[in-house]
Amino acid sequence: MNMPGPEPLVTYTIGGIESGPPCCEPVPHLRIANLSIAYGSATVLDNMSLDIYKGCITALIGPSGCGKTSFLTALNRLTDLIPGAKVGGSVQFEGIDVLDPNVDLLVLRRRIGMIFQKPNPFPLSIRRNLELPLREHGIRHRDVLEYKIETALREVGLWEEVRDRLDSPALALSGGQQQRLCIARALVLEPEVLLMDEPCSALDPISSGVVEELIQRLCGRLTVIIVTHNLAQARRIANYAAFLWMKESVGKLIEFGQCRNLFEAPKHELTSAYVSGATG
Repeated sequence: MNMPGPEPLVTYTIGGIESGPPCCEPVPHLRIANLSIAYGSATVLDNMSLDIYKGCITALIGPSGCGKTSFLTALNRLTDLIPGAKVGGSVQFEGIDVLDPNVDLLVLRRRIGMIFQKPNPFPLSIRRNLELPLREHGIRHRDVLEYKIETALREVGLWEEVRDRLDSPALALSGGQQQRLCIARALVLEPEVLLMDEPCSALDPISSGVVEELIQRLCGRLTVIIVTHNLAQARRIANYAAFLWMKESVGKLIEFGQCRNLFEAPKHELTSAYVSGATG
């Protein structure tokens, strides 16, 4: 079952402060139906169905262990790398059945990029971190490489900070800079969807704020799906929110809708308890 498309969003105000990203059109980009994920005999996510809207930011919230990260990794088939992982149901993306065993995974993961909880730059130079994925996808002309690298670094606000040390080790950057480099590494391939698994959880508040602003700037251009345990962050940056919960030790989608509605007028009592801090 696919969720009906809600009305277009507007920014809104909480305590006199404008919150939420710009509005986006509720046009399905990913259509997930009856998605189930198991590792061996243990089911971690069961029968999850929802539409992810194009150009919008969708936050996945809920307690640890309810299948949020597993959901993300199924969308670009990173689950294939986990021994014993089994994925059922349907994930439709731009007319492609993502779960089809014949899908070209290199192309899929270029179109649907992933940012992890902990920054994971390659133990190479800043330049090589961005050059390597481009070369892997057949881009080798020096001028094109340099243009794309500079463009990606400018997009994440790193260019002025690193332009004079592109051949320095990426691991010498601060944690926040490393995470922005990882985002640039994904953006350099010009993806259509960006999956983000708690991208700010390992960062200090200032670096977290920089990454949040970057995510908001992507709204309307990319489809972003972000896992976060920070409810205030979800409320600040997301157009839509999906709340997951554990039922009989299995992750279930409890409620999905516009972020403002889910926080201010939740339809399910579990959602209400979670966003109010009464449980979690």
